[in-house]
Amino acid sequence: MVIDPGHQLRILMFGKVSFMTNRVSKSQFKARALEFFREIEASGEPMIITDHGEPKLEVRPYSRPKRDPREFLRGTVIRYEDPFEPVGLEDWEALK
Repeated sequence: MVIDPGHQLRILMFGKVSFMTNRVSKSQFKARALEFFREIEASGEPMIITDHGEPKLEVRPYSRPKRDPREFLRGTVIRYEDPFEPVGLEDWEALK
């Protein structure tokens, strides 16, 4: 286990660095923000930004909110006259 001055606790496994807790001070983050952004994108792990040792912000990869498939169809029905009306064989294009 390696603990570095940036308060980042890392575990070395199979030549890869895995972050258990990734904390960095605001001043360190400000100086190396782009580097940290790339690290967050690559690892998928969130980073905690601290101010005087207290956690203040969390930076994490963006994930799209999962939407209910019915939301895509909402508002698409224009007219709904008789839902129980039988469908005739002549109405099916595949049978023509």
